[in-house]
Amino acid sequence: MLFPRYSCILALTASLAVAQTPSRALIVLNKEDATLAIVDPSSGKVMGRVPTGVGPHEVAVSSDGKFAFVGNYGNQTPGNTISVIDLVAQKELHRVDLGPLRRPHGMAFADGKVYFTAEVNKLIARYDPAGNQVDWLLGTGQNSTHMVLVSKDNNKMFTANIGSDSITIIERVGPAGWNETVVPVGKGPEAIDLSPDGKEIWTAHSRDGGVSIIDIAAKKVTQTLNLQTKRSNRLKFTPDGKLVLISDLEAGELWVLDAQTRKEIKRLKLGANVEGILVEPDGLRAYVAVTGANNIAVIDLKTLEVSGHISTGNGPDGMAWAVRK
Repeated sequence: MLFPRYSCILALTASLAVAQTPSRALIVLNKEDATLAIVDPSSGKVMGRVPTGVGPHEVAVSSDGKFAFVGNYGNQTPGNTISVIDLVAQKELHRVDLGPLRRPHGMAFADGKVYFTAEVNKLIARYDPAGNQVDWLLGTGQNSTHMVLVSKDNNKMFTANIGSDSITIIERVGPAGWNETVVPVGKGPEAIDLSPDGKEIWTAHSRDGGVSIIDIAAKKVTQTLNLQTKRSNRLKFTPDGKLVLISDLEAGELWVLDAQTRKEIKRLKLGANVEGILVEPDGLRAYVAVTGANNIAVIDLKTLEVSGHISTGNGPDGMAWAVRK
């Protein structure tokens, strides 16, 4: 039996733990620990950790910043679940069983729903949090459909298909139909991002060191950059569209390109296994997961220098912003 005084202390402690999640948070997945870390970006402190399924790779956050959706990719055994996490209460609400859908990876939140790739099944799917069900599937017919992006108007989607050396452009036709266009690119396209003006898709090839630039309206590659990266992993634009950041996993480097001239500005040596990239909405800093060093490198995008490191756990990779409204 607890005395009233101790009951009050426990209740206060619990409320403080919930209040620790900042209204603006950096969300980081730790693959080896199977956890999601909630970080206060102003201090760099980890405010909480939540268990996920095995091998969490990518995460999307709801528009109101209250919930995270984690694709549990698995390790040797392919994963088939999505963790739904309450970021305010700092707990997993439930784990969605995807049945035959294997290797959920790329995650995107749009129009109240979660779009994700099922890599083994060569498709993208949509999870409805309100109904707690997968309510839509669309096959790509491409091998290793790995990442997915959704345009701001929700009328276009883009997938990077590593095994088929292609990008798929998916366009809405009518209220329920979709058209798909497969665009051949270089070897092993994995990293992918949409330019802020919505006109281009850039994808970095993990197996030949190149970058393909796709004109979305023309649905074709207009330029290929021969960067000679060793194994590119992620590619991100800054919000102003001026810079492109590319992580080179094998070389342990972050490439910084001028988006207009398509030329390298700088290369930062960050450590073993440079993977996930996330740029702040205000464009002041970038966060880069250095998986082999178990930290997040903080990059000042004004000086293009490392301004600090954040330790979130073992094997950090996928990241997202949570801005609570």
